Amino acid sequence: MNEFLINHILWFKAFHVIFMVAWFAGIFYLPRLFVNHAETSSRDVAEHLKGMEKRLLYFITPFAVLTVLLGLILIYTYGYAWFIAAKWLHIKLTLVILLLLYHGYCFKLVKTFQLDNNTHSGKFYRIFNEIPVLALFAVIILAYVKPI
Repeated sequence: MNEFLINHILWFKAFHVIFMVAWFAGIFYLPRLFVNHAETSSRDVAEHLKGMEKRLLYFITPFAVLTVLLGLILIYTYGYAWFIAAKWLHIKLTLVILLLLYHGYCFKLVKTFQLDNNTHSGKFYRIFNEIPVLALFAVIILAYVKPI
């Protein structure tokens, strides 16, 4: 195993969590902007929200990439045998993949709002906003409690 990676594993873990927190802060806030956008009747407010949505999504995307990259470095550092034995990690990775799909869908939604083609209600976006919250609970419990 690479000595550098082993000696710096706690730093990788720390930055993995830091970037995850930054990513989630944005992924929690973005659907709240969608709620406001879907419910506004003001053209000026809608235009302002378009800019906020786009800037936020592009701001948090590098945090998602860095979260995944550091997670992969951690998996590599711990090794193949650990990866195979860590059943909790397989579930966590499935959730992360679903979160990345959610993140990707947010790009579609931002584009839909940019084109003034939104057909979803504020209620839809309120429910949509709960998905990453539930995923975060599961990911944290899996990573720290390792119940499986």
